[in-house]
Amino acid sequence: MADAHSDEDPALLLRDFVNTLDVESATDEIAAPGDLGGWLAGRGLVPPGTAAGDADVRAAAALREGLREAMAGHHGPREADLPDDLEDALAALPLRVALTGPRPALVPLDPPGTAAAGLARVAAAIMDSAAAGTWPRLKVCQEDTCRWAFLDTSKNRSRAWCSMSVCGNRTKTRAYRARRRSPAG
Repeated sequence: MADAHSDEDPALLLRDFVNTLDVESATDEIAAPGDLGGWLAGRGLVPPGTAAGDADVRAAAALREGLREAMAGHHGPREADLPDDLEDALAALPLRVALTGPRPALVPLDPPGTAAAGLARVAAAIMDSAAAGTWPRLKVCQEDTCRWAFLDTSKNRSRAWCSMSVCGNRTKTRAYRARRRSPAG
């Protein structure tokens, strides 16, 4: 099945997948099997009407939070290893290496009409993003109440927040207030 978003950078798919959970409001776009199937179909990763089950929802949540943890590790001077939770989530997905085409690629083993195959396509986007050079630019907001994923397009790759005007301001205001409360010593 062709990816409806194949012209997009795979990093955008990964960012959007991680952002299916809004940490601040505790809103989860893929909390139920129908939601997951709809999200995957909406991205062109599975045919419309693809059924998902509770096990698929658990696999999706594990993949999403493993990706969030990996993206949190992208802040800093060197690339962090994949977190164990992400390694476990990836190991549970039906993927294989295909050596056809211009470069090796990860492809789903399951038929394209399954939620597991759709999740495998999300996982394969990690490799595609790495090949495109965007994987290390995927980060999560360092504001603890937010944790929103974003693509750091800054020249020096130093962006820390999803939004300087919201999360950056919250963090800096808290730090300022903490300094003002501290006794001068």
